[in-house]
Amino acid sequence: MRIYFAGSISGGRDDWNTYRGIIALLSNHGTVLTEHVGDSKISITGEDLDDAYIHDRDLEWLRSCDCVVAEVTRPSLGVGYEIGRATEWGKPVLCLYRPSITPRLSAMIAGCNKVTLQSYEQLEDLKSIFADHFSNPHDNCS
Repeated sequence: MRIYFAGSISGGRDDWNTYRGIIALLSNHGTVLTEHVGDSKISITGEDLDDAYIHDRDLEWLRSCDCVVAEVTRPSLGVGYEIGRATEWGKPVLCLYRPSITPRLSAMIAGCNKVTLQSYEQLEDLKSIFADHFSNPHDNCS
């Protein structure tokens, strides 16, 4: 299984360490195409690459993935764009958020019937969420 993980880069890097933990857990379920999102060396200015290159590369990964997992606690234009494209292309999308940090998500995510939304507080919580999500044929990620 090819998993596209989305998390804030230009929208803020406060959660890079959480992203790294999520990526490690996702690796138990498949190949994570976007491991760089959890890299501590990527700053809020993003990757040191041309914007068009990043856009095209990431869309290629998004098209080739089996499903998307997005951490949406921190608002991010890029993550929202990726979720929108993924749902448009019929990719299964699992959105994760921590209500203690973001008590109310954007209605464009929370109200979308094409995404599965799961709250969590600690990385440990994600083990059972991922086990259920990736083994449930109704989520189309198995």
